[in-house]
Amino acid sequence: MIRHFFRHLWESIKSLKRNIWMTIASVSSVAITLTLVGIFAAVLLNVEKIAQGIENNIQISVYLDVNSADNSETKTNEVGETVQNDAYHQVYDQINALSGVKSVTFSSKDDQLAKLKETYGDDWAMFDGDSNPLQDVYVVEATSASKVKKVANKISKIEGVESVNYGGSNSDQLFKISKFIRTWGVAGTVLLVVVAIFLISNTIRMTIMSRHRDIEIMRLVGAKNSYIRGPFFFEGAWVGLLGAIVPSIIIYFGYKAVYASVNPQFEVQGLTLYPADTFLPMIIGGMFVVGILIGSLGSVISMRRYLKI
Repeated sequence: MIRHFFRHLWESIKSLKRNIWMTIASVSSVAITLTLVGIFAAVLLNVEKIAQGIENNIQISVYLDVNSADNSETKTNEVGETVQNDAYHQVYDQINALSGVKSVTFSSKDDQLAKLKETYGDDWAMFDGDSNPLQDVYVVEATSASKVKKVANKISKIEGVESVNYGGSNSDQLFKISKFIRTWGVAGTVLLVVVAIFLISNTIRMTIMSRHRDIEIMRLVGAKNSYIRGPFFFEGAWVGLLGAIVPSIIIYFGYKAVYASVNPQFEVQGLTLYPADTFLPMIIGGMFVVGILIGSLGSVISMRRYLKI
């Protein structure tokens, strides 16, 4: 068994050398196809990651009533005394108890005013103190993007809540786009892989057709089908392996260049592409595996007709 393994391996290498032009044609076909598959997969995976990051960044802003003291443990009564606030966290507890709520963070109107002054300058300083027109806010994060709208609708019905904002129609549109990318992106990848199998198999079939007499002679002298398939199986695997080298180089340097130029712009918005150090080994390894599998299996499938004598 081991002797046959190395014999088939060596025969496949000699066959590639003897049929150098058909080998070049097959390797080129594999290289072009895997380049398209690799680029499409890299783009799809990163678009999905960015879309998921945008979804996760969508938060629900819950604006409390103007005179709300929901986050204050004490309050001042009519005679100016500081007493316990019986309404402390009534709204907070109801929000936190809802199904689909991951976290609830309080942001006072003074905190929001400070952010506005930091962003737009001291023009907002005129609203310091009692002139502050903003409202206290609870920033709610849902357990998943699909639950944002449902959670927002439930919160809007809680007494003490003036309004709720999660992006409305813009967020709904984003969720639809994300769903579209997931559904049709996967379908597109599967279709592209099927096309790749078809193209590579046809190219390998041309190689085998040019040597069908050798196959028929071996069959007629009593060689078993498994013995005949061996060299062709390895030959197809070599074609897939060699064909994955150039696409891997293109993806490696291309992705690093894109990552270095594009990712900093996404990081400003709290988003990121897949890190090159972890993403490239995964996708390049996948390209080699796909190339070898398609090459070897395509070779075996393409020669079935010549084994039926």
